[in-house]
Amino acid sequence: MTPSPRIPWRKSLLVRLLLTSIAIAVVSVGATAWLAVETTTRAIQEERGQVLSDDTDILRQLSGYAATHADWDGVRTSVRTLSRTMDRRIALTTETGHTIADSAAPGTALPTRASATVDPLNTDTYTEPGAQLAGIDPRAVGPYLLPPAERAGVKSLATKRLACIRRYGNGGSSRLIPSGRTVVTLSGGDAALPLECADGLLNTPTRTEQKALDELGALMDSCPDHEQGQKKVRTFGAGTELIPGNTPASDTGNPVMGYPRTQGCIDSSRRKQLAPYIAPRARLYLGSLGQQPAGFDLSPANKAKIVGVSGLVLAVTVAMTAFVAIRLVRPLRALTAAAQQPPQRHARVAVTTKDETGYLAAAFNDLTARREQLEAQRKAMVSDIAHELRTPLTNIRGWLEVTRDGLLEPDPDLIASLHDEALLLQHIIDDLQDLAAADAGTLRLHLEPVRADELVAQAVTAHRTRAEASGVRLLIRTDPGLWLNADPVRMRQALGNLVSNALRHTPEDGTVTVTARQTGDLAVLTVEDTGSGIAAEDLPHVFDRFWRAEKSRSRRTGGSGLGLSIVRQFVEAHEGTVTVDSEPGKGCVFTIRLPRAQHADR
Repeated sequence: MTPSPRIPWRKSLLVRLLLTSIAIAVVSVGATAWLAVETTTRAIQEERGQVLSDDTDILRQLSGYAATHADWDGVRTSVRTLSRTMDRRIALTTETGHTIADSAAPGTALPTRASATVDPLNTDTYTEPGAQLAGIDPRAVGPYLLPPAERAGVKSLATKRLACIRRYGNGGSSRLIPSGRTVVTLSGGDAALPLECADGLLNTPTRTEQKALDELGALMDSCPDHEQGQKKVRTFGAGTELIPGNTPASDTGNPVMGYPRTQGCIDSSRRKQLAPYIAPRARLYLGSLGQQPAGFDLSPANKAKIVGVSGLVLAVTVAMTAFVAIRLVRPLRALTAAAQQPPQRHARVAVTTKDETGYLAAAFNDLTARREQLEAQRKAMVSDIAHELRTPLTNIRGWLEVTRDGLLEPDPDLIASLHDEALLLQHIIDDLQDLAAADAGTLRLHLEPVRADELVAQAVTAHRTRAEASGVRLLIRTDPGLWLNADPVRMRQALGNLVSNALRHTPEDGTVTVTARQTGDLAVLTVEDTGSGIAAEDLPHVFDRFWRAEKSRSRRTGGSGLGLSIVRQFVEAHEGTVTVDSEPGKGCVFTIRLPRAQHADR
């Protein structure tokens, strides 16, 4: 049997499949990991930004409530509304920890840390949306809040001022500040108010504002001496807005009323003035609803990216799998088509690759060749069996017909000849039965420890008479104490077939030597003759059934052609081997190697 060729690892089908699977896995895992990181990071950033924006907006709205209310009594409704809108838990507590309002169910524990402090007197969340600036929230106007009549009057003055500015070709705009005052702003930071428009009316404090400013002045007079200085109070003039608590100025920028005080004095005085109108300082707690981590939803763009990348990975996977599968299936289909051909066609396939499928195709071609050879041998064996059985049967029939016709008397010689032909038929049939049992796996062996010298002696004794009649010397050489684990009947038959074959091909005065020796763990039995030998081209066929070196199939030099086949079957059934070495004109050496039995002499 031809050994399987060694396949280079680069061309191994297993390696190629593994590399394909690894490549697909790497692409899939890499794409999935990249996509997961990319989309998750972006979604988390978006969610974090959204949460931060929502939290800032919540603080901004609650600061606006505090700036416009003297207490927190009505804030619960606003908190619940904000909670539903922002999908966040919102809780307000006093500085001492007393709950003011909470959107969660009663008894729900607060988050471990407060998110912010609601303090309009110290934190400005209005001027720049999304930012927390130091200072007073502009929505905390307190006594500076204009009544409707004053609002209408200031708005009318602002409208006239804006019309005047535009009449002189300048740009500007007006807007309403939290106190209710309408202010006018010039376009461009360096633009100057036309003198014709500076009527001094728009920036003149109203009655409400003047009263509040007088209160502020009184509070500033009570500042400690170390806070007094020459720092001028901020004014509001042309193009600027009136900030509650600032000292008003005329359109020319000259102070209407100035207070030589520091900014610290002004700020502290304003806080004292506004404190009665502002809700007390409170702590703001923010969290997710149900105290569970807030989840996030992927954006449509991220979802589309996931679908796209997943589709691309799937397409690459399908393409690579299809490519490899086509290359693998093509030779397999060729093998299938060849195998489905009628047996007599002995179809072969082309070997196009050097991987496992290529070697499979080569092995299939070898199998086809062996099948073709076996078919030829089967036909030849049928012909040989017919020939081997026809000859003795023809002889028996001929002699019986002659005797029946009275042409020959049935004397002892005739009966002996007929008996020999019958024995030959029985011998052929017995050999065929043994071969059929070996082929079917039903050949039974009765293994037992056997002395090699006794086995050789019995086989030689059975052929001693024939050797003497042929003038051939029959010699024995055995190592003492050598045991075999074998079926004595089958091994005597195998060894006897070798001795009989040697005697048949050894001329007169020749020698046949039977030996038994030990080589390592093996028992080696040899039958060596000094006959005509076998040609080198015939050696591979020696153990084939019905094969004989004598092509004429003469009974004088050849037997039935089954003896050596039986030897091989019996030896292989004992898990041994039989080989032949020969040189034409110098004889043959048949060697049987069997496992040696570990048995002590009895």
